[in-house]
Amino acid sequence: MNKDAVESAQAGSRTGAATTPVDAGDAGYSKDLKARHVNMIAIGGAIGTGLFLGAGGRLRDAGPALAMAYLVCGVFAFFVVRALGELVLYRPSSGSFVSYAREFLGEKGAYVAGWMYFLNWSTTGIADITAIALYTHYWSLFTDIPQWTLALIALAVVLAVNLISVKIFGEMEFWFAIIKVATLVGFMLIGIFLLSTRHEVGGGTPGTGVITDNGGVFPHGLMPVVLVMQGVIFAYAALELVGVAAGETAEPEKVVPRAVNSIMWRVGLFYVGSVVLLALLLPGSVYSADESPFVTVLSKIGVPAAGDVMNLVVLTAAMSSLNSGLYSTGRILRSMATAGSAPRFTARMNRSQVPYGGILLTCAVCVLGVGLNYLMPSQAFEIVLNVASLGVISTWVIIMVCHLVFVRRARAGLLPRPSFRLPGSPATEITTIAFLLACLAMMWNDPEVGRKTLLLIPVIAILLIAGWFGIRRRVAS
Repeated sequence: MNKDAVESAQAGSRTGAATTPVDAGDAGYSKDLKARHVNMIAIGGAIGTGLFLGAGGRLRDAGPALAMAYLVCGVFAFFVVRALGELVLYRPSSGSFVSYAREFLGEKGAYVAGWMYFLNWSTTGIADITAIALYTHYWSLFTDIPQWTLALIALAVVLAVNLISVKIFGEMEFWFAIIKVATLVGFMLIGIFLLSTRHEVGGGTPGTGVITDNGGVFPHGLMPVVLVMQGVIFAYAALELVGVAAGETAEPEKVVPRAVNSIMWRVGLFYVGSVVLLALLLPGSVYSADESPFVTVLSKIGVPAAGDVMNLVVLTAAMSSLNSGLYSTGRILRSMATAGSAPRFTARMNRSQVPYGGILLTCAVCVLGVGLNYLMPSQAFEIVLNVASLGVISTWVIIMVCHLVFVRRARAGLLPRPSFRLPGSPATEITTIAFLLACLAMMWNDPEVGRKTLLLIPVIAILLIAGWFGIRRRVAS
């Protein structure tokens, strides 16, 4: 699509007269996602592997102060999604922030946004299949099966489901989210009961004494809390799915504001509330990066099969995250492919209006993750989590930069600005960008994984530059 066509489509969109989508990648999709689907996708994005598995290792490293980290990062995550929600109401697109980057930052901006998002979700997919394998190893029946084999089986199952139709995807995410929310609420009720009755947990009595007797809120000092920030951001990484899903719903102007505004209380209740309960029930040293902290607690209170039930639920959460990753990258890559900045085959759709080309490309990278699980099973999760954080942070920064340009143009009278707005612009965007970049810089203090991850940035930059020179002639200009 050439520049004149883009400008014409944008003008038509502003007058309400256009029938052709601004982003050619938006053509051909069904509008089968209902309000309940998008609302639960937003919930599912806020509750995933980062909480169910990642919180265990982070509680061990940072202690009860982890709740503060979740709260602070949650506020900035809300700002990002609120900014994206405003852009969605301005112009819904399955290409989401890549489409907005194309409009406000140019094709180079869209190219960087799209491929960094692909890096995020393809590596997150590796984290998810690693988590699935770890969860499955909880049961003795599967302990003799290699971790990489379980990861491969999980990938094959979710791929098959994702290719059927967007309606099936929406239904699966709806019920996945229902299971996750119901389980977390159930766990929190159990935790509150244990606290109020002073019921023994793992040989100790729950309450504030668990914190004060084990080093306080900051048992290892402030630095470990700082170091887990990028991992906490990763826990919120799927929140931007609301923007992608809005392109396949019939009434985004009604659905998106409700879904976005509910994110803040979900963060407070599910993340901060859960971590506070976990910290009050058991010392941080008891938790492990290899086991869900919820499984750890339930296994220690002597309830028959409690750990097994919770493990099954967190297994569902990881499957949900993997399912969402394949969904979103398929749409993003199709938007890029129609502009020439992604392989042509990623623009292909099947009879069910699913962009299967992009989904298969993401799966191909996840297969590399199966190899990582074979070579380094004990370190696979932390390695890909840190790499995924690079993609998450870059994606969120680009969203905020796009919003800054959007607001500037709106104030100049060039674009209409919806009533659903990010408050405090431009200070909110600038503060959020500064915080995200600071979290990135903090990774240098982790010589084991974080520093090595940062050293990948020049490599990624070189690959992006080389890729751009390879495709720039076919990119729409």
